[in-house]
Amino acid sequence: MVKGRFWFFSLFLVLNLAATFSSLKFSRDDFPPDFIFGSGTSAYQVEGAAFQDGRTPSIWDTFVHAGLSHGATGDIACDQYHKYKVDEDVKLMVETGLEGYRFSISWSRLIPNGRGLFNPKGLTYYNNLINELINHGRIIYSVRNGIDIFLVIFVGESSHMFLYFTATCRRLLKMSMKDGLVEGLKDFTEYADVCFREFGDRVLYWSTINEGNIFAFGGYDSGITPPHRCSPPFGNCPKGNSSTEPYIAGHHILLAHASAAKLYREKYQEKQHGFVGANVYAYWFVPLTNKTEDTIATQRALDFYLGWFVDALVFGDYPDIVKKRAGTRIPYFTEDEAKQVKGSFDFIGINHYSSMYIKNNPMMQIVDNRNFAADAAVDMIAITDDDPVPDELPVLPWGLQQLLEYFKQVFRNPPIYIHENGQKTKRNRTLNDTGRVK
Repeated sequence: MVKGRFWFFSLFLVLNLAATFSSLKFSRDDFPPDFIFGSGTSAYQVEGAAFQDGRTPSIWDTFVHAGLSHGATGDIACDQYHKYKVDEDVKLMVETGLEGYRFSISWSRLIPNGRGLFNPKGLTYYNNLINELINHGRIIYSVRNGIDIFLVIFVGESSHMFLYFTATCRRLLKMSMKDGLVEGLKDFTEYADVCFREFGDRVLYWSTINEGNIFAFGGYDSGITPPHRCSPPFGNCPKGNSSTEPYIAGHHILLAHASAAKLYREKYQEKQHGFVGANVYAYWFVPLTNKTEDTIATQRALDFYLGWFVDALVFGDYPDIVKKRAGTRIPYFTEDEAKQVKGSFDFIGINHYSSMYIKNNPMMQIVDNRNFAADAAVDMIAITDDDPVPDELPVLPWGLQQLLEYFKQVFRNPPIYIHENGQKTKRNRTLNDTGRVK
């Protein structure tokens, strides 16, 4: 296991090797032995075989086939479902020098109805993929051969037979929170139980839900991601309530994570010796000016976009400013729920791609119908680097460094994995990664 308070899992496919041959002459030996270089994917991005071997449509299938993803679909994707064997995908990972691979389980492939019986063909696929990674990778730690496996239980891909988060939100609009939540938590926890039971003898690192904060915001406020719920003027969706549902969904995501983590710790951790964590998307923010209002707004942005989830995980409650501005629109934790959520992780995974300037925008607070972004009341302005490349993210390593320092100082220095940090590309274009290599 990685020693020290910060565990760095950097998801660079190219930088880890390209830097070796750069003018700086970095090599693997310049990093500690327990520093893991790896890559990450999500099931819908890479598996393909969307309608094969018992898999049912997920909310991503519905989203993209409704024309909401610029014509792209995951029907075939990278076809990892057929090409994971050592002579293809896993072979490429080994040749690239990857020491870790983070991937996710498709709920609708493993348990097609969302609850109940699992799909034997889906189970076989994931078992085979895990075994290929272990049997054909390099030696990482003395306790394991192969490519170390970081497994994500949920990356926003749930079955339509049981659309966990959306169904829970809909129930909550008509029922008490307790009634709406019990069934949803039970199903998610049973799904996690199948994953732990079937794969935990070989998987040491578990993330329950990927980017829970973005799933809640993107799926239930702006509606730009599945399940595509929002309300005017904040988005154009057939159904939803941008004022309340992001907070309701986020609350449930935290409780679902805590329930799965509790199950793992009580039932599996002692015999499997693994680790369970949460994952968040993390911007870094800096004030646009040195004005007091922008400085205060920057802290407020951190509280909304990061503290919303991480405060709950570390301290057992939401930031005061979030509760104050959301008011009755954000659910509260009962005493028992707060105890279960607080400290419900062995590590926190960070997905970091961008740093932003923050400008105070008090006008967003004037309107009565506010969404999550209006509650934060800030303008986010992209920070560019010295040599910007069109259609690519700026390379700002200082932003990641300051973000990690913030976790250390504000969130009690938890163990951290950098799960994602990379570069975007246009669709169907090869990445020319000279910017990060330089």
